[in-house]
Amino acid sequence: MTIRQLLETIKKNDPKADLSLVSKAYDFAEKAHRGQKRSTGDDYIQHCLHTAKTLSELNLPLPIIIAGLLHDVPEDTEKTLEDVKKHFGTDVAKMVEGITKLSRIKYRGIDRYVENLRKMFVAMAQDIRVILIKFADRLHNLQTLYAQPANKQKRTAMETLEIYAPIANRLGIGELQARLEDAAFKYAYPDEFINIEQLIKKNFPIKKKNLNNMIRKAKTKLDKQGIKYYDIYGRTKHYYSFYRKFLKFNKDVTQIYDLVALRIVVDSVADCYAVMGIIHNTWPPIKGRIKDYIAQPKPNGYQSLHTAVFGDDQEIVEIQIRTQKMHEQAELGVASHWLYKESPKAGKKEVDWMLELADWLKEIKDNSKFLEGAKIDVFQNRIFVFTPRGDVIDLPEGATPIDFAFHIHTEIGNKCAQVMINNQISSLDKKLNNGDVVQIVTDKNRKGPNPEWLKFVKTRTARSHIEVYKNKSWKKFIPKFSNKK
Repeated sequence: MTIRQLLETIKKNDPKADLSLVSKAYDFAEKAHRGQKRSTGDDYIQHCLHTAKTLSELNLPLPIIIAGLLHDVPEDTEKTLEDVKKHFGTDVAKMVEGITKLSRIKYRGIDRYVENLRKMFVAMAQDIRVILIKFADRLHNLQTLYAQPANKQKRTAMETLEIYAPIANRLGIGELQARLEDAAFKYAYPDEFINIEQLIKKNFPIKKKNLNNMIRKAKTKLDKQGIKYYDIYGRTKHYYSFYRKFLKFNKDVTQIYDLVALRIVVDSVADCYAVMGIIHNTWPPIKGRIKDYIAQPKPNGYQSLHTAVFGDDQEIVEIQIRTQKMHEQAELGVASHWLYKESPKAGKKEVDWMLELADWLKEIKDNSKFLEGAKIDVFQNRIFVFTPRGDVIDLPEGATPIDFAFHIHTEIGNKCAQVMINNQISSLDKKLNNGDVVQIVTDKNRKGPNPEWLKFVKTRTARSHIEVYKNKSWKKFIPKFSNKK
């Protein structure tokens, strides 16, 4: 990896970019790290270049790329944060400082990770750019993990799967999440990785042949209808994502329909729906497999039309249809806002949960409560359910109607009396599923939540409100009891 390759990547994405400061940052970092070697035997500057290259591939602004080049300077060289600030300004120095703080986090099992997680979320809430640099830094560390002892390989890989990849998912950065997961998978679960690799290699060739035929047919159909498309291509499911589905379907590979998928990127929302119609007229759709994430985006901002069809040779194929901007949002998540000169701060759904979590951390002193909340709010699979008005609500897997009610509003949770799920009366402890439409019926005369709900609620929000009410009720009861003595 050379500085020229980095500059070429930046220039390709932004022909007008001023590369002089990037070159200056490289010279500064190269001189500071000179003589230092990585465990692979490479010069240390290679790590800095690879980190910056990943950031440039995400088409991020130059200050973030420059901070990527400099991210290890204060930690590992004689140059200080003040030196960075003097030569590259306060903004770059602030990002480098954030990375330096995060670099001190060492994984010693998730149950002993509490204080470090606090620092991570606070740092992320203060400046989202810090975690983007940390992702890029971590990705190259994973790519060179072969040079580390086996125990460190396992520890770093598990940390990535349990901490970093879920955060990337919550931020909607699908591209980095997949790369982090696949790079970590073979070290975290080596036997399972080999098994999945063999399964994919065995099933992929036939599916790819059918997919290529469908791509040619789709292009012909769209050309005939005069619909402009940016790209029509096949994508292969990432190894770790395939592994999760493999477990979900009890290791029955025939139940996994999206080992390969067709992705169609078009010009407008109207074209998305028009293409959906053409696809369904060409190949029969599978009932129940159509998902409209354009009308109802996921909470992390993801938008796309999904369908599954009986393709050529009756091979089931998943198809995703989206605009160029939706595609960039799906791949880059919160990072995509810089492409459109938008601020990723203030009011963006992708970071709302993080800001809320950081505020909560200031109040929580009990480490076990923090860890429980963090595991549920961040490190657990998410489901997406709907209000009767069509709003999308993001909840952890296993969440109940009570969790839903408190997510909507504290008073709705406090006065929840009954729930309708998909127009059917259901129990308050029923686990919600993806796509459920949930309607809460309240009782205005109800004084507060039932403490018994603590036995089944999942979210930090619901649990904390119920516990507050329970404690208040108990405190009111004690004086009355005492006065009778």
